[in-house]
Amino acid sequence: MAASDRMVLGPLVASIDQGTSSTRFLVFNAKTAELLSHHQVEIQQKFPKEGWVEQDPKEILKSVHECVERTCEKLQQLNIDIANIKAIGVSNQRETTVVWDKTTGEPLYNAIVWLDLRTQSTVERLLKRIPGKNKSFFKFRTGLPLSTYFSAVKLRWLLDNVEEIRQAVDDGRAMFGTIDSWLIWSLTGGKSGGVHCTDVTNASRTMLFNIHSLEWDPELCQFFDIPMEILPKVRSSSEIYGLMKICPSLKSGALTGVPISGCLGDQSAALVGQMCFQDGQAKNTYGTGCFLLCNTGQKSVFSEHGLLTTIAYKLGRDKPVCYALEGSVAIAGAVVRWLRDNLGIVRTSQEVEKLAAEAGTSYGCYFVPAFSGLYAPYWEPSARGIICGLTQFTNKNHIAFAALEAVCFQTREILDAMNKDCGIPLSQLQVDGGMTNNKVLMQLQSDILCIPVVKPSMPETTALGAAMAAGAAEGVGIWSLNPGDLTAVTCERFEPQINPEESEYRYARWKKAVMKSMGWETSEAPSNGDTSIFCSLPLGFFIMSSMIMLIGAKYVSGTDK
Repeated sequence: MAASDRMVLGPLVASIDQGTSSTRFLVFNAKTAELLSHHQVEIQQKFPKEGWVEQDPKEILKSVHECVERTCEKLQQLNIDIANIKAIGVSNQRETTVVWDKTTGEPLYNAIVWLDLRTQSTVERLLKRIPGKNKSFFKFRTGLPLSTYFSAVKLRWLLDNVEEIRQAVDDGRAMFGTIDSWLIWSLTGGKSGGVHCTDVTNASRTMLFNIHSLEWDPELCQFFDIPMEILPKVRSSSEIYGLMKICPSLKSGALTGVPISGCLGDQSAALVGQMCFQDGQAKNTYGTGCFLLCNTGQKSVFSEHGLLTTIAYKLGRDKPVCYALEGSVAIAGAVVRWLRDNLGIVRTSQEVEKLAAEAGTSYGCYFVPAFSGLYAPYWEPSARGIICGLTQFTNKNHIAFAALEAVCFQTREILDAMNKDCGIPLSQLQVDGGMTNNKVLMQLQSDILCIPVVKPSMPETTALGAAMAAGAAEGVGIWSLNPGDLTAVTCERFEPQINPEESEYRYARWKKAVMKSMGWETSEAPSNGDTSIFCSLPLGFFIMSSMIMLIGAKYVSGTDK
């Protein structure tokens, strides 16, 4: 096809959306935000031991290349010139930890996924060294409680247990990163000059980053005994990081220097894609997990009800940083995958909606999918999944309904916490993510929250947010983020259809089930080779840390702003 025959749509912006379950590459029209084409590849999750969750970093990178090539082929079939792709954004599963060799470009171990629980004994031993065993000891610097969820303890486990990584650190060959860092480094040249960086949203999920100074924190790195030289450089969420070659295997149309110019952790990307740029605007994303974020503007708000304080975005090197309150649920879409892959009661994820619709109710069956403990608002790693209220009448339809209802109850818990922290209850909930295609789930969510649920007609808001950041970057400038220039979004609304009394009754029963899920695992469980590195830390370190925490509290009151 001659270049002159190809459709001219103006500038295009692409997104790499690398999630826990799949990788996608999507291409948008920068003027209209229309999704033109995309391709998706499912990612294998490995479970080598109970509570362990790993992925192959090379498989993730290969999936990106495959998605890019297939999408470009589809664009050419649509008569769209891929030469109009002017920028690429990256959104990624957060906290998942990779260490690789910068001289060979090879990962030194599988990626430890955010859901992984192998570091529970590390966390418990660390808590014993903190005054009062306070999980929130570093909250005013990191916004986070001490948990298996975040990258620092995963990296500590790798340094303690993988000889190849220890040797690479000693030799100066090791690089650490979350998935965004691994992809950007690999796609901008890898061992031949790849850019080792991350953005503020991903850095804020490591427990090594000061969310006020926007720098790696030396005291935190000392606490976890993490060598700072292996950490990536922290950049804003919207700037040119490096150049990527697109589709070199295509016979025509290969692009040799497209800037990667946007980077956001997936939940921050969805917040941007939902255009929640004002204080108090919130969205809930239903993916492998479930994540409710509320924009708190340039003020970092610290929760009294189990929520996280995280960086929402920093859309340019010279732009202000904005913060969010976040409620994190570990298992949402993953429970559907579990019904499919582990129990085998459905062949496809879509069948769960059909089974639940046929049941219409759980008939008193309640499902707490605490496969990785409970995240917000409990932060209870001892919890494990339970299905209770079973009778001889219970069948797979009721269990499917209870699984969907569990996602909605978990959202209710974090929304209640957010309403308490913010003081102004949400009048409606903006939603996105793959699970929002399930109409039974969306109606259930509205019923359980007793407020409308609003779903955009184009649900790919995570990828859209990364594209917006990439297109708006200095040196690209083809996507305006001015409120008046943003494209209006058409939405589907789900209104509550049950009375509030029934909703409260079902929610109370759910809370009773949650209490029964706790305390299954104890600290006496075998540690799977996880060794303590904290016994050598002097008491003076904790006195110093206590003083630093008090200094950090000044940020909350705004006295240092």
